[in-house]
Amino acid sequence: MKILSAKPKKTKASAGVDGKIGITNDLTLDFSVNPDFGQVEADPSEVNLSGFETYYQEKRPFFIEGKNILSFTLTPGNNGSSLDNLFYTRRIGRNYQRDMDDFDYVDSPDNTTILGAFKLSGKTKNGLSIGIIESVTQRETAKAVLGDVKSTEVVEPFTNYFVGRLQKDIDKGNTRIGGMFTATNRDLNDPDLKFLPQSAYTGGLDFDHSWKNKTYNLSLKAVFSLVQGDSSAITRLQRSSVRYFQRPDANYVSLDSSRTRLAGNGGIISFSKLGKGHWKYQTWINWRSPGLELNDVGYLRRTDDIFQVIWVGYHYWKPFSIFREINVNFNQWTGWDFGGNSTYKGGNVNFSNQFKNYWYFNCGINIDLNNIDNSILRGGPSMKIPGGWNYWFSVATDQRKKFTADAYTSAYYGFDDWTTNYNYGFDLSYKPWDALSITVNPDFSINKSGLQYIDTENFGTSKRYILGSIDQNTLCLSLRLDYCLTPNLTLQYYGQPFIATGKYTSLKRITDPKNNNYRKSYQLYNNRQLSYNADDNIFTIDENEDGTIDYSFDNPDFKYLDFISNLVLRWEYIPGSTIYLVWSQNRSDSFDNGRFYPDTDMKNVFRLFPKNIFLIKFSYRFRA
Repeated sequence: MKILSAKPKKTKASAGVDGKIGITNDLTLDFSVNPDFGQVEADPSEVNLSGFETYYQEKRPFFIEGKNILSFTLTPGNNGSSLDNLFYTRRIGRNYQRDMDDFDYVDSPDNTTILGAFKLSGKTKNGLSIGIIESVTQRETAKAVLGDVKSTEVVEPFTNYFVGRLQKDIDKGNTRIGGMFTATNRDLNDPDLKFLPQSAYTGGLDFDHSWKNKTYNLSLKAVFSLVQGDSSAITRLQRSSVRYFQRPDANYVSLDSSRTRLAGNGGIISFSKLGKGHWKYQTWINWRSPGLELNDVGYLRRTDDIFQVIWVGYHYWKPFSIFREINVNFNQWTGWDFGGNSTYKGGNVNFSNQFKNYWYFNCGINIDLNNIDNSILRGGPSMKIPGGWNYWFSVATDQRKKFTADAYTSAYYGFDDWTTNYNYGFDLSYKPWDALSITVNPDFSINKSGLQYIDTENFGTSKRYILGSIDQNTLCLSLRLDYCLTPNLTLQYYGQPFIATGKYTSLKRITDPKNNNYRKSYQLYNNRQLSYNADDNIFTIDENEDGTIDYSFDNPDFKYLDFISNLVLRWEYIPGSTIYLVWSQNRSDSFDNGRFYPDTDMKNVFRLFPKNIFLIKFSYRFRA
C-alpha cells in the first residue's frame, strides 16, 4: 500500500444568514445567504461501473422542507419513487463539472458555493400549492499544476437556478391540476466552460383525477425541455450516456456537431384502481424522447425510452391463522426505443405479509427476457443481452421492540451464465431507552459478469469495444448513533468503512453485437495479441499479430478503500438558535489490485491518512 503524504492544515471562517418569514398563515419564505451544511451527514460510498450518474438523496434541511411541493416526477400521480424529476435539489451546490484529469495536481473545492437562495412554499386554504426556489451559485476556481506550470483554472461558472411549481386542488382534492417551470442560466465568459449549456429550460403540466371516493384514478403528465449553448456543449449532451446519439446502428437519431439547441419531451398516462375491495390494479405508459434533457437542475438517467407497465395486487387485511395481513402483487413490463425496437420485457410476482406477532416477511421472483441494450457499449452499437431471473426475500422482527432486526438477501442469475449477482445484509437496531438509538448495517455483495465494459479504442478506421469478465466484491458496514442527552442537546454519529474490488479476466472485443448467442458476439484476445506492461500498468494489443502494438488501455483492476465518519454535537441554547460542533473524517485511496482480502483490507482502511474537518457552526434566531 502507498502512504499518503500529510496535507497542510487549513482554517477557514465564513458567515451566513438563514431566515424564515411567515408571509401569510399558509405561505413561508425561507432564505439563506452563504449557507453552510457542514453538519449534514456524508453520502454513502459507492463504486459506479455503469455509464450513468449516481443519484444521491437530499440531506440538507433547506431543500428537504417542502420538497414534496417542488417535486415533478415521471411516475403516476404523486408517486415520488422515480429518480427522474424536473427538480433534483442536489444540482444546487453540486460538484464542479469541468474535467481536470489532464493536470498533474488539482486543489479544488468539494462543491460549488451557494451565494444565496430563497424558497417560498406552502398551501393556501383554497387548495393552491406554491413552491418557488431562486438560487445563485458562485464561480469556482481550482489551483492546478501541469508539469512545471502552476495556474488557476475556472471549474464552475456563476449559475442562476429558478424552480417554480403550482398545483390546485379542485373538488375537495379529487382533482388536481398543476404545472412546473425551471430555468438554469450560466455565465460562460471563460472559454474553458463552453462545454456547459448557456441556458436550460424545462416545464411540465400535470392532471390527476380520482372518483368514486378515490377508488379510481386517472393521471396525465407532460414535460418538455430546451437547452441552448455552444456547439461543443450540445455535442457533449448528444454523446452523453443519457442518449448516445453517436450509436452507428441508430438510424432514427444522428449526431450533429453543429447544433446549438437540443429539445425533447416526455410524459405519462396512468389509470388505476387503488381503493375498495381486495383487488387493486394499475397500468401506465411513459416516454422520454431522445432529445429530452433535464439534468441542469433536474435528474434524468436515460432517454429514448417508452415504458409500459401492468400491475395487479391483492390485499387481504383481515387477520386469520398466523397472519395479520397479506399482499400479493403481479407485474408485467415492456420497453421500446424510439426506433421501434423492443429493448426489454419481463415480469415478477412478489408476496409480503405481517404476522400476528408483528414480524414481517416478503419475497419475490423476477424474470427478464432477452433484451437489446443501447448503452452497454457506451456509444457503440446496440447489443443483444441474455435475460435472467432473480429472487429476493427479507424478514424483519417487531419494529415496536427495543431491539429489532431485519435480514435480507437477493440473487440474480443470467441466462447462459452471462452474469450472477448476490447480495446479503441485515440491520440491527437497539433502543435501550427513548433517548438512545444504535443501528448497525453490514452489507456484502458479489457480482460476476462476462460483459463488463472497459474501453473503446481506434483500430484503423474501426472502433474496438473492449469488455471483460469481472469478479467484483463490495463490503460495507454502516454504524449510526443518535443520543439525546437533554431535550436541547443531541449527539449524532455516522460511520462507514467501505471496500470494493474488481478483478478482470477474459478480455475480449465485440465482433457481432446482434448475435442471438452472446458467446458468439465477441472474440477473446489470445496470448499472442494481449500483453501486460507492468511499468505503465497498461494492456497492449497486437490484434493482427504483426509485432506492432495496435492499441492499448489501462489495467481495469481496482481496489477502492474508503471510510467516512461524521460526529455532530448540536446544542439549541435558546429556542431557534443553535451551536453545532462537527468532526468529519474521510480516509480513501484506490489501487490497481483487484484481489479481495476482507480482513486485511478492513485493517488497511484505517491505516490510510485521514482528512479531518473540524467545524463550529453558530446560528442565532432574531425575533420580530
